Amino acid sequence: MNLLRAAEFKVGLLIVSVSALIAYMSMQISNDPTIFGRANEAWFFLPDAGGLVKGAAVKTAGIPVGIIKDITLQDGKAHVDLKLQPEVQLRSSATVELRTQGILGDKYLELNPGSPTDPPMGRGGQILIIRDKGSIDSVVTQISDLGGTLKDIVNILKESVAEDGNRKHVLGRIILNIEKLTGDVADMTSANKEKIAEIVDQVHHVTGTLDQLLNDDSDKGFKKTWKQALSHIDTSLRNIDDITGKINRGEGTIGRLVNDEETVDQLNTAIEGVSTFLDTANRMQTGLDFGSSYLTNVGGARTAVTIKLQPGLDRYYLLGVVDDPSGIVKTTDTTTTQPGVNPANPNGTTSYTETKTYHNEYKFNLQFAKNFYDFTVRGGIIDSYGGIGFDYSFFRERLKFSLEALSFSNLNLRTQLQYNLFKGLYVVGGVQDILNRSNKYSNYIGAGLFLTNDDVKTLMTRLPLTK
Repeated sequence: MNLLRAAEFKVGLLIVSVSALIAYMSMQISNDPTIFGRANEAWFFLPDAGGLVKGAAVKTAGIPVGIIKDITLQDGKAHVDLKLQPEVQLRSSATVELRTQGILGDKYLELNPGSPTDPPMGRGGQILIIRDKGSIDSVVTQISDLGGTLKDIVNILKESVAEDGNRKHVLGRIILNIEKLTGDVADMTSANKEKIAEIVDQVHHVTGTLDQLLNDDSDKGFKKTWKQALSHIDTSLRNIDDITGKINRGEGTIGRLVNDEETVDQLNTAIEGVSTFLDTANRMQTGLDFGSSYLTNVGGARTAVTIKLQPGLDRYYLLGVVDDPSGIVKTTDTTTTQPGVNPANPNGTTSYTETKTYHNEYKFNLQFAKNFYDFTVRGGIIDSYGGIGFDYSFFRERLKFSLEALSFSNLNLRTQLQYNLFKGLYVVGGVQDILNRSNKYSNYIGAGLFLTNDDVKTLMTRLPLTK
C-alpha cells in the first residue's frame, strides 16, 4: 500500500496546510510585532484609560512598533504595560500620546522614543510624559459646553430685547440707553421742527450766496478780481526774483554784504568777538563766602564776606570786606612803685603793667589766585595790606591748609586749616600774627557757608513771592 496515496495522509496534509495558512494569516493581521522576537518593555500611568484595550496597537510615526501588554489598576490610576519591538530604544524624554482612530473612537498609542541625545531608558522603565490629543468624548463634552454657553447667550439676547428690557445685563443696558437716546432725539426734532427748518433755510441761503459769489461775471465779481489778484501775485514774484538776482550779482548794499568775502569776514570776526565775550561771561562761576571766627585772645568775632569770581578752572578773583575786632590795637604801659620796706632796697619796688585795647576796623580784600593742580598761589590786597597767600588742598579737597603773609613792613603771618563738612558748609581753625609783630597774636576757630551761583539760583526759586 502506497502511503502517499492513502486517504489518511492526504487528509492530514490538508489539515497541516490549513493550520499553517491560518497561523500565517493570524500573524499578518496581528498588532503584536514581537511574536517571534524578544520584546522591549515600558509602562506609564494614566488617570483615565477609557477606550484603551489590552492588545491595542502602539505606533511610532504611524508604524506599529508594539502593543498594550496589560492594563491594571494601581493606586487609583491605570497602570499600562507596553510590549515593544527590541529595536525601539526609548530615551528619558520619551512621550506617549493617546490618539483616536476612526469615527468610532478606538484609541491607540503614539510613541515618541525621545531625543537621541538624552540618556537611554532601561528595559521596563517608566514613561513620564503623557499627552492626550483628544477623543470623541472630549469633543462631545466641549460641544456640550459650547451649546450651554450659546443657550445662555440666547437667553441674554431674549431678555435684553424684551418689551420691558433688562438692565441686569450689559447688552440690555446698552439697548435701553439707545432706545432712550433715540427717543430724546425724536422729541427734540419734534419740538424744534421750525428751528430745524430755519437752519436748513439758512444753509440753503448760504450755499446760494456762495454760488452767486463764485459765478459773478461783473467787473467787481469774484472771477475777474481773482484773475487780477493772480496777476498781482505774479508781478510780486517777478519783483522778488529781480531782487534776489541783484543780491546774487553783488549789486546794492545787501548784495555786497553777501558776496564780498572781505565784508563777510569782517562781519564774522565781529560776531565771533561778541560771541566770545558773551560765552566767557556765561561760563564765569560766581560764589559767595560768608564766614565768622572767634579770636580767643582778643575776645571778639572776625566776620568776612567774600565774592569769588572764577572765569576758568585755573584762576579766580576774590573781593571781600572784613570786620576785624583786632583791627586797631592800643597798648598802655602802667608803672607802679611801692614804698620800700626792705632795708636793702630803701627806694621801694617798681612794677610795670601792659594793657592792650582792641577796636573794630573794616578791611578789604582784592586778590588774584592761580591754581596749580592742588596748590594755589594768591596775591593782592589782604585785609587792606599787600600780601601773598598759599593754599594746598588734600583728602579729596575736603581739607585745605592756608598760609598768608601780609603787611611786610610789620610782617603778619597767618595759618589756617579748613575742613568741608558737606557741600557749602565748613569749619576753620588757625593762628593769626604768629610772630606777634602787631600785638594781634590770637588763636581762632569758626565756621562758614560758601554758596555758588547755582545755589543762589536754587534759593531764589524757593523764596516765597508776596504781592
